[in-house]
Order: sequence, then structure tokens, then C-alpha cells
Amino acid sequence: MLRKGACNAMISEHCIRFADAKAMADVASQSVHLVVTSPPYPMIEMWDELFCRQPAIKKALHSRTGINAFELMHRQLDRVWDELYRVLVPGGIACINIGDATRTIKGEFALYPNHSRILTHMLKMGFTNLPSILWRKQTNAPNKFMGSGMMPPGAYVTLEHEHILIFRNGGKRQFNTQEEKTNRRQSAFFWEERNQWFSDVWMDLKGARQETGDQQLRKRSGAYPFELAYRLISMFSVMGDTVLDPFIGTGTTLFAAAVTGRNSVGYELDSAFLPLIGQGCHHAIELGHHRIGERVDGHLRFVRNREAAGRPIKHTNQVYGFPVMTRQETEMIIPLPAAIQETSKNQFKVTYAAPEASADRQPATVPRASQAVKTGQLRVFE
Repeated sequence: MLRKGACNAMISEHCIRFADAKAMADVASQSVHLVVTSPPYPMIEMWDELFCRQPAIKKALHSRTGINAFELMHRQLDRVWDELYRVLVPGGIACINIGDATRTIKGEFALYPNHSRILTHMLKMGFTNLPSILWRKQTNAPNKFMGSGMMPPGAYVTLEHEHILIFRNGGKRQFNTQEEKTNRRQSAFFWEERNQWFSDVWMDLKGARQETGDQQLRKRSGAYPFELAYRLISMFSVMGDTVLDPFIGTGTTLFAAAVTGRNSVGYELDSAFLPLIGQGCHHAIELGHHRIGERVDGHLRFVRNREAAGRPIKHTNQVYGFPVMTRQETEMIIPLPAAIQETSKNQFKVTYAAPEASADRQPATVPRASQAVKTGQLRVFE
């Protein structure tokens, strides 16, 4: 469960390391329960400067040998994936968001399949490959195309989706003690959320840009939507778990972990992101209340529609008192983030209002969504 602090308040802790994730010495072996990350994409020009810090990669690009540069870039990422194998608990999950790249080198247009190269290395490491997710990154104009327009065969299919690769470290994670089993039940999600989230294609996310006020910094950021991290953390971890992002960037994974009652550790090479992360942390409370209220509003709407159609719902959540579809949802709770503070340099603490039914069995207050915040993409860096 979440750690209990003074007055039994629920607490999560979040730490940012401005260091290279190829050697995460501060992270103990088998101490991380979930990884949610998106690395720099090999063969995408916005990350050339980062990869070209390695002379061999710079030489390969300058000599216009694309496939060699592609492989050398991935060998840099491989060293981070090797660390994931060390730090994940048995049964821990790694979710890697990655897009493929297209590039013209020596006049030849080609696709560079980043997702399959990462998949190959993770399998060599010994990870178990689980079904992956495609999400449509709706940032392209509908009339955008690559190649020679309407004349075959010189036009090319556009890349309008990204991959979320999902791996497990060994077999299924075990929950052995009564406390662990109770926490797992309390960390459940709604039946109708399961049906949406565990589809292998997500069409409802928005890949909107984040405005950082720093064009050069924006070029070094590949932030994904808050909702993407929020779902993955809710799907593949329980409250009180530790979530790692070895490429934390603007901090989206940290914010999602804070909202869901998980701890987090993030690595980032560029300390210029720190002010943005700090700003985002304070907006995360408002964002969290909205997203949690959105979930509850969606569930109550689902209940009304189902009951109106004459389809019974047999179970009741013990804390909130509303109907739920399955017995697995009856102990579910959603802690509300109440406050966030920086406890020391690059360290944050979040306290929560833990919902519980009153002594006279009155249901806990149900959070409702505000109208002020949209969660498709966290837009706090103006």
C-alpha cells in the first residue's frame, strides 16, 4: 500500500536524477515494479544531436550510412534496457513507447523500424513479450503524405501511430501476503475501463504538442500524453509501487504516478527540464482531481445507461456505494492527491485523502470532474 506518514496520511515519494540511465546506480536491483518510458527515437533528426555525442554515430550519419547509424544508436539504448532487466522485480512490467522513423539518406527514402529493434534486444535479454498497443498519434494533417503524391509507386504510407511495447520480467508477479492481496484489490479498475484500456489499438489519445517557451528545449522533448502514462500505470501496477522512467523529460510519468498513488524515479540528462517538472508537479493535483472525477463520472454514466437498458448490475463498491459489474471492483478505492511539496533537492512528496466509508456505513464522497482541465495532453508548460 501507500506508505503511511504522520496522522496516517497516505504518502508517495518521487525522485529525479539528472544522470545517465545507462548506469542507474541509485536504483537497487529488483526494486522497480513498472517502467513507463519513451526514449529518444533513433533516426529522427530532432535527436541527432543527442546521439551524435558518440563519435561513431556522428561519423556514420555524416558518411550517409543510415543502417549503421540506426544500429549504433540502438546500441546506446540497449544499455538502458539492460539496466531495466536488473532493477525490475520478478514479474515487473516494462512499457516502452516508441515510434518508427522515416528518413532519406543518399537520396533513398526508407523506414527504420525502431520498435522491432527494441523488441529484438529485449527478447535477447530474457524479457517475456506481452501483447502490445498501437495508439494513433493524431498530429498529422489529414492531407499530409510522403512521396510523389498521386503517382504510383512513389508515394509512401504515413506514420500516424506509435507502439507501446510491453514486456514482463519472468513469470506473473506474486502477491503473497494478505496486505499485498488487499492492496491489489483496492487498486482495481472499472470493468468498462478494462474493456477500453486493454484493447490493442487506442484511437482516443491526442498527441498534442507541449509549449515549453523554449524552442530548443522543446526539440529535445518527446513527451507523450498524460493519459497514456496514467492508463499504463493503472493497468500494470498497484498503489505504493515504484514506477521508473529512465527518460523522464518534462515529467509526464512522474505526474501520472503522483496522481495514481505510486512512487516514481526518473532519470534525465538535461537539467534544463527541472523548472518545467517543478511547474508540472503543482498542476498535477488539479489534473489528478479532474481525471479521477472523470473516471467516476464515466462509471456512473455507464451504470445509468446499463440500468436504463434493463441490464442488472449485481455488485456494489463497499467504499463509494455505487454499483459495479464484478466482485473484483467491490474494494476498489481511488486516493485523491491532496498536496505536493519538494522535500529536498529534486525530491517530491505527495499526500492523499484516502477515501473510506464512515463508521455508520455512509459511502465515501465521490469525486466529480471539473470543467477546467483536459487530460488528453498535459498542457502546463506555457
